[in-house]
Amino acid sequence: MSIYRHNKVLVTGGARSGKSTFAERLCAAEHSQAWYIATAQAADDEMRERVRLHRQQRQESGYAWEIDEEPMNLAGLLRRRAEEDNAPALLIDCLTLWLSNVLLHYEHDPNVQEQVMRQVDELVTAIEAYPGAIILVTNEVGDGIVPAYPLGRLYRDLAGIANRRIAEVCSRVFLVTAGIPIELKSREYRL
Repeated sequence: MSIYRHNKVLVTGGARSGKSTFAERLCAAEHSQAWYIATAQAADDEMRERVRLHRQQRQESGYAWEIDEEPMNLAGLLRRRAEEDNAPALLIDCLTLWLSNVLLHYEHDPNVQEQVMRQVDELVTAIEAYPGAIILVTNEVGDGIVPAYPLGRLYRDLAGIANRRIAEVCSRVFLVTAGIPIELKSREYRL
């Protein structure tokens, strides 16, 4: 277990649940400055509008975010930031978009699941080793209907596995539903 675990927070929830807003507020409350790591790729007009709105919300928040965009190599970014004298606090939004980017990159590889899990393993290792604080935002995608196509089912399964693996290395995990954050680790039932 990492000595840095106490600095790691995972924020999860459904679409439009308020998880990004909560993560930004939590980061601002706990850290005087931080880097915002965005993983979205704006490949169409609707996604470009979402990215624009997120940027506007960050600007209007009154918090001086440093912004970085990294759609694929989150583990590499964490390793680079860890080498800085005072590893900055990071807010990564969001892991499921990152996972989607990675999955689509390896979609036609015959070992797609193994390739994606290798990336997840590298990210978990980088999160554990990072000496600064990290707040990670993700989505609960497995609470809805079973996707009708194989790639969608693989994505749902990989997202569940990745979320579980990352939650294991975080000291706090919040579930945000209807804008209400609930901290889960302190309520965890252990057998």
